[in-house]
Amino acid sequence: MKRVVLSWSSGKDSAWALHLLRQQDDVEVTALLTTFNEVADRAAMHATRRTLVEAQAAAAGLPLLPVPLPWPCTNDAYEGRTLAALAHVQAEGATHVAFGDLFLEDVRAYRERLLAPTELEPLFPVWHPPGGTAALARQMIGGGLHATLTCVDPAQLDPSLLLRTFDAVLLGDLPAACDPCGENGEFHTFCHAGPMFARDIPIEAGLRVERDGFWFGDLSIRTA
Repeated sequence: MKRVVLSWSSGKDSAWALHLLRQQDDVEVTALLTTFNEVADRAAMHATRRTLVEAQAAAAGLPLLPVPLPWPCTNDAYEGRTLAALAHVQAEGATHVAFGDLFLEDVRAYRERLLAPTELEPLFPVWHPPGGTAALARQMIGGGLHATLTCVDPAQLDPSLLLRTFDAVLLGDLPAACDPCGENGEFHTFCHAGPMFARDIPIEAGLRVERDGFWFGDLSIRTA
């Protein structure tokens, strides 16, 4: 049995990876591992509030393993803190770390190099999806996944798409050069419902801000 810790961004790809891993008889997903900007207390890059990531973990029925990162964060600091977290999960019995990467060879190679000093093996359950990312996007949507765009790279995508729902209408509005899953960094998402969760996470949209060359849309848990 593979005891798997899943690298959890809070977005649709890691959520779908969880869904696929749970369909494998020889896999037990034991925890979600998320890096957080310790100054903003938000998931790195996706800028998701910690409370939302905690709600995802609760809805998935899994413990959340937070990895606090300084800001600004050097690559050495990132690797040092991540390796310390991986040493902990390995000591707790984990055998594999899974990632939601789709096709970027350099990203996969980096993750494999990062795990090389450990005894943990990498898994890529969504890697090179049959039919490509257009088919994967339709499969996610058809499978009941619900996500919202929380980050947009304005050099690749119109910021007006920020906080849009990841659905068939959005796919039709994406420019031809944009990957349907945003794998080239065009956009990032927050997944708030789907077959990987026991319940939906109610959300409400807040402010849109431009920071560090990206547009971010704030989400929070809807309380009423």
